[in-house]
Amino acid sequence: MISVHKPIHDNSNVRGCDTPVDNLGKPFVVYWNNIPSPYMVERFNALADRNNFEFEAWFNDRTEPDRSWDVDESGWHFRYRYLPKTRLFEHTIHWPLPLFGRRPEILVSLYAEPSFLMGWMIAKLRKVRTVFWCEITRDSWVKRKVWKDAIKHALFTHVDATLGGGEESRAFAMRFGVSADRAMCLPHSIDVKHFMLGSLQAQNHCEILRTKLGLQGTTFIYVGRLWWGKGLLYLLEAFEKVQKQSTEPVSLLLVGDGPEETNLKQMVIDHDLRNVVFVGFKQKSDLPQYYALADVFVFPTLGDPYGLVVDEAMACGLPVISTSAAGEIHDRVEEGINGYIVPPEDSVILANRMLTLTQDPVLRARMGQVSAQKIEGHTPEKWAEDFERIVDILLNKCNC
Repeated sequence: MISVHKPIHDNSNVRGCDTPVDNLGKPFVVYWNNIPSPYMVERFNALADRNNFEFEAWFNDRTEPDRSWDVDESGWHFRYRYLPKTRLFEHTIHWPLPLFGRRPEILVSLYAEPSFLMGWMIAKLRKVRTVFWCEITRDSWVKRKVWKDAIKHALFTHVDATLGGGEESRAFAMRFGVSADRAMCLPHSIDVKHFMLGSLQAQNHCEILRTKLGLQGTTFIYVGRLWWGKGLLYLLEAFEKVQKQSTEPVSLLLVGDGPEETNLKQMVIDHDLRNVVFVGFKQKSDLPQYYALADVFVFPTLGDPYGLVVDEAMACGLPVISTSAAGEIHDRVEEGINGYIVPPEDSVILANRMLTLTQDPVLRARMGQVSAQKIEGHTPEKWAEDFERIVDILLNKCNC
């Protein structure tokens, strides 16, 4: 049984829980992430429940300024620590001090911050097997620089393995020197049961909420940050075209918050768009009912490494229109089968696909069914199983 959490050092922000007695003699694996996102907590809970090796999660911070989700450690089944930090000029350094204590067999971490690089070097000196979580990135979000790519190549040629959500991320890692046998796939997961059942249950009350929000006709939904990198400017442009061409009412539901919220609302006013509804950020517990209000999920991103909201929408039985700038999107959206993939920054093609689904409720229903079928196995329990398989490979690999 996983024991309750309590501080392991007084006057410190490093926290965790007692070592379970039935973990004695088992391999010790650490996963070091920037913050405890809900998706990671679900996966780590599943891993802890399986209890096949000793696991501990490290986090730099409890949350970040641009994240609004709740963090409730009382529901965590795994041991965890928040690493100590100090301000150095205008930068925050998170210190991987636990690496100087008990040595883990495997350290999985990010790599794009000085703190992670420091931890990687300490781990290498202590002969810990090191693994980087690596996802494809695009210049539209972060401009590529020669010196950064050189550092990445130097790091990746010496890491024991990389993990990514699919073949795109695997190929990305291999571009920077990771051999094929060390570039591994670890597909993402969501709480499929929560979204599937939650959206079905919400169907009984969705007309009341639709009326309250003023949603009419075919409703398109976007969930995520209200930020320029998500391509929302092009979504509003496309919606304007759809609204002008459709003979039936259409609505756009925007769920989330972010720095561009005021500008987007002003654009709606300036272009005299009707039935565009902003509902703000919603916690995981409330999200299924908002997906249930919609007919189509739209993801107009300019460069997401993945985009887990696509998986959430699929679990809620929605067809998906996504740009090709979402990582591993071709693994999830089959063109014409459960949605459409469009070029980023192209409101014309996006509008055409939106209009197609507006005019064909039978096609929407068929695509939504396929979406649910495609994502039903992407559970935290499956993620934990896949992660354990990778750990076993690394522990048994020679010359790591």
